[in-house]
Amino acid sequence: MNKNDSNTSSSAKVSASKYLTFTLANEVYAIEITRVKEIIGLHDITLVPQAPRYVKGVINLRGKVVPVIDLRLKFGLPSEDYTERTCIIVLEAAMDGGALDYTGVVVDAVSEVMNIDRANIAPTPPLGARVDTEYILGMARMGDRVRILLDIDRALGAD
Repeated sequence: MNKNDSNTSSSAKVSASKYLTFTLANEVYAIEITRVKEIIGLHDITLVPQAPRYVKGVINLRGKVVPVIDLRLKFGLPSEDYTERTCIIVLEAAMDGGALDYTGVVVDAVSEVMNIDRANIAPTPPLGARVDTEYILGMARMGDRVRILLDIDRALGAD
């Protein structure tokens, strides 16, 4: 199976109807609300030596050490200064070995929780061999706009 074959069936994996939407570089992304544990403001982040550039470090969240990943950098988007709207979404995501654990992702801003009907979700179109779309579950058509539905396990687990 080639990469595009796996993407055309990705909308079949979409099971949730409620999504949290957030922005990165003026684009709107969505993740299943069931994966979101909480949304917090920026904390003091402890740097981790030798970590990839997109790993901002770790935070102490009520006694639990949680890694923090800047999604802008993870997706290869240009870096921006954090603003008062920048926040961390704490998610439950499958990490190495498949076990679920908490991970924080830095996003430009959280938008809203939306109901998205499965009928409005299209498979990810082929974007060329050099564009990695494995972390995209599908594209939600919302009026004249498109929301990118993320497979957060693949987005955070892929190097």
